[in-house]
Amino acid sequence: MAKLYSKQKLAPKHMLPKKETIAFILNYSKALSIKKMGNMSFEIIAN
Repeated sequence: MAKLYSKQKLAPKHMLPKKETIAFILNYSKALSIKKMGNMSFEIIAN
């Protein structure tokens, strides 16, 4: 069976997100609220 993997790694070892990405995710999670009514749940994003 042929070897399917190359010797060079395509992705860098240390992949760190940008500060803008972290800020976006934190702000999104702060604005998101989930309300449950009966057996249904609603996701509400407050802008």
